[in-house]
Amino acid sequence: MDFLYKTIVSEFGKKHIQKIEIPETITTNLNPNFQLRPYQIEAFQRFLCFFDDEAFESKQSKPYQLMFNMATGSGKTLIMAGLILYLYGKGYRKFLFFVNSKNIINKTIDNFINTNSSKYLFGNNITFENKKVSIRKVDNFEDANLNDINICFTTIHKLHGDIYIEKENSLTIEDFKQHKIVFISDEAHHINTRTRNQMTIAQLHKPSWENTVDKIFNQNYENLLLEFTATLDYEHKNIVEKYKPKVLFRYDLRQFKDDGYSKDVNLLRSEMTDDERILQAVILNQYKQDIALKYNINLKPVILFKAQKLIKDSLENKTNFHRIIENLTEKDIRNIKENSKVRIIQKAFDFYESNNNSINKLIQKLKINFAVTNCISVNEENLEKKSLRKNDLAELVEQQFVLNSLEDNNNPIRAIFAVNKLNEGWDVLNLFDIVRLYKTRDSKAGKPGKTTTAEAQLIGRGARYFPFKITNDQDKFKRKFDIPNNLNELKIIEELHYHTIEDSKYISELTKALIDTGIYDDEKDFVERDLILKEKFKDTDLYKKGVVFENKKVKNKYENIRSFEDLGVKKRNIEFVLSSGEGAVTEAFNANEVKSIVSKKKSKDLKLEQIPNHIIKNALTKNDFFHFSNIKHYFPSINSINDFIQQQGYLRSLEITFKGTKERILNVTNSDYFYAVIKLLNEIEKDIRSNLYDYFGTSDFKEISSIKDKFPEIIKLKIAKNNERARSQAAFLIDEDWYAYNDNFGTSEEKRFVEMFARRIENISKEYTDIYLIRNERKVKIFDKKGRRFEPDFLLFLKQKTKENITFQMFIEPKGSQLLEKDKWKADFLDEIRSDFKNKVINYSSDKFRLTGVPFYNNENENEFIESFESALIE
Repeated sequence: MDFLYKTIVSEFGKKHIQKIEIPETITTNLNPNFQLRPYQIEAFQRFLCFFDDEAFESKQSKPYQLMFNMATGSGKTLIMAGLILYLYGKGYRKFLFFVNSKNIINKTIDNFINTNSSKYLFGNNITFENKKVSIRKVDNFEDANLNDINICFTTIHKLHGDIYIEKENSLTIEDFKQHKIVFISDEAHHINTRTRNQMTIAQLHKPSWENTVDKIFNQNYENLLLEFTATLDYEHKNIVEKYKPKVLFRYDLRQFKDDGYSKDVNLLRSEMTDDERILQAVILNQYKQDIALKYNINLKPVILFKAQKLIKDSLENKTNFHRIIENLTEKDIRNIKENSKVRIIQKAFDFYESNNNSINKLIQKLKINFAVTNCISVNEENLEKKSLRKNDLAELVEQQFVLNSLEDNNNPIRAIFAVNKLNEGWDVLNLFDIVRLYKTRDSKAGKPGKTTTAEAQLIGRGARYFPFKITNDQDKFKRKFDIPNNLNELKIIEELHYHTIEDSKYISELTKALIDTGIYDDEKDFVERDLILKEKFKDTDLYKKGVVFENKKVKNKYENIRSFEDLGVKKRNIEFVLSSGEGAVTEAFNANEVKSIVSKKKSKDLKLEQIPNHIIKNALTKNDFFHFSNIKHYFPSINSINDFIQQQGYLRSLEITFKGTKERILNVTNSDYFYAVIKLLNEIEKDIRSNLYDYFGTSDFKEISSIKDKFPEIIKLKIAKNNERARSQAAFLIDEDWYAYNDNFGTSEEKRFVEMFARRIENISKEYTDIYLIRNERKVKIFDKKGRRFEPDFLLFLKQKTKENITFQMFIEPKGSQLLEKDKWKADFLDEIRSDFKNKVINYSSDKFRLTGVPFYNNENENEFIESFESALIE
């Protein structure tokens, strides 16, 4: 038996799963500030496929238990929120969230309940079928409101105690018998005590966390258990057997990092005293903020100082830190500058010198930014087990709030002192440095011990990416400077530095632990490859004098939008069925008595201009999308709500078809009008949203660069050793003068394209000269009408032999069959380029140029590509 995440793909196919649409109950009710990422969409699609498709042969029997094994920082809580919304639509009203830590409870309450939190995951107005739904925090399900989403938050410790020791207002076993409940287990690896240990028959029935969860979960056939963890032990036989039919989605830290959603992790080791390492780390941390400030990025980088075991050690670290900062002198800074051999530290000092920042200015910055008021100690391990005074409890609640809002503009904290409190359940994006202030190791025989493994997991938490972008075409949530030897100084704010002593054995053990988690690259798994321009190509006129044409991405101000149609809205009419009130009662056990209710229906078309204005205005207020600020943004020519209602081309031009009995058609009420208009507006909103894009690519390609500047003489690539791209094609290309670089480290489809082109070169040469195919390693970027960036794999340049001497610039993109549908927009864009420039000649300098594109090259459809390719050159 294979894991569920594999069997669901083998049964349905990846394409089928990818085509599943995410319901609006999820997309419109989540906070729009949290855009769903591709892997999160896939997690939802897999759940929908499992939950809704009864034909799934490998489906487990009810009650369903499913595991989402997702990397730290990948947005598991957002998946929880989306599933809560979806399951509410399926009739679930009661949700039990439980986890091992009170800290995580408080954080999740912030995510789900606190509408004022910057990390609140739901939309401002949650609606189902035009009815507003609230999210309520409840102590037990007797308090549940059946119209709302009711969430009970508890720790696994408390849940366990409540079931075996009944107390007033707590959960009881009866709650789980009487209600169908969605169980949401976070950090779910903690409840596998029975599975992990080889227990005797007698022990299997003794009270334990795992037995408690099983006992209450199995009380109701319709219950659903959704487990979430980043840490599932795939090496443990019992764990593997338990979770094979349950792991619906696996997205580990390695994949998360490879997809660009995390910071890069660097181990900064140095032979220094603790005081020197602390100061070195603070300087580097401040450098990161100043680099961000240079590019108008609002970043407040945080640094964590970690003690090993004892709270008193952490408190001593904090006291020592304040002594260092308060007594900081120019001599201390110069000592770091002159003695540190770490390249990035020297780069920081070079930055301050080149920007006329004296050492005294740096000292003042550090004293202000790392003052006592901007530092916090977080060392209370288990709040619910402590007997706290009221003031102490309030202080701890405030502390939790500060930790959960470190990215907020009004949060001043720059330094945190801790032991183990932050190892789990801490969501932070702006942690950029961790300083290990102890020297002990607990590894044996080179194998990482518990402390080292916990350190690796903490680094994984700190590696969450801080979102930013410099240009409009960049994805703010992904790394942007991964090219080897990248000299862009912004690379520093894509990196987490872990500061430790120079200890080769410890570094080796930590590196192994980091590789095991997936957040650190094992250099043995990667190879470096060089793409080098051939000397013969550098001697050509194309290289010396040639140019490449690109377009640019600009902000969409919607200046030319003067009607729905200009924005691509096609909807002109919707149908609204009027309730008739007809019904019948039949005897339950008399099959012969069951007859359909048949009533003659009539239809009536009504333009919106025939519906009273005040009804339309009232309906508009029920949909946040149609607030006037939004209308004005997307339709700048509209100056008032009345214009939007009455002007031709907007609401006035729309119609509603009312359908009902003759009597109802003759007696349509204002209430009917109101709900019909709401339905129409919802449909219009969908059409508008599907055609919105904040940026667009210009239709002209006036961004002109020289070939020499655009394509470097040497491009360094870092490729996974087992990836097809690591395989060289140099032997095939060594004597092919038409290929500009010495090699092609592309996919198998890209290599097949080059081989096909080689077979066609003789035929092409009959009518064209100066033929050069250039591999594009993210150097040339073009943008479609929705502002989406496209970096074609190849650019082909060739000049006509006829008297016109037109030089063609052709964009070419080989594509594997599995990606044809997903990247269809790129194929459409290539077709648009071909169509738009079909009869256009670009005059530049004294030469003539024409741009064109061809459909995707796919080996299975090679003949079709050749036909399109040849026709593109004769148009």
